[in-house]
Amino acid sequence: MQVILLEKVINLGGLGEIVKVKDGYARNFLIPQRKARRATATAIAEFETKRAELETAAAARLAVAQAQGEKLNGLTVQILQKAGVDGRLFGSVTNADIAEALTKQGFAIEKSQVRMPLGQLKTVGDHPISVSLHTDVLVDVVVAVVGEHA
Repeated sequence: MQVILLEKVINLGGLGEIVKVKDGYARNFLIPQRKARRATATAIAEFETKRAELETAAAARLAVAQAQGEKLNGLTVQILQKAGVDGRLFGSVTNADIAEALTKQGFAIEKSQVRMPLGQLKTVGDHPISVSLHTDVLVDVVVAVVGEHA
């Protein structure tokens, strides 16, 4: 299916590009999330009239994400979790736990924005993770997992 992108999509393309994607990806993700529209002649004509408006909105979102990224970069988030004497956690620290801790500190972060390349945290200590605020803004954060002995 041919779609026209209404915003930048990772590994797919930028604003205004017409790309060919699988039907299910377009129907189930891109179109409902308002990231793309079917690339019909009328949709392309409508996009061209609204192009400047969409570009300024995208630039504004990027500026907000960069400002938030400057505040968030290098931040250390402390999470208290029950742990055994050997430093292993009972359970694990997930991206939802990290997003909740960042939200309590005043940053509006969703769990889907937290990138944990090594998976869930299962030990006490400092762990580097990334937070994706925008497709172009990736910020490094340190999660300090503190063990609470039961």
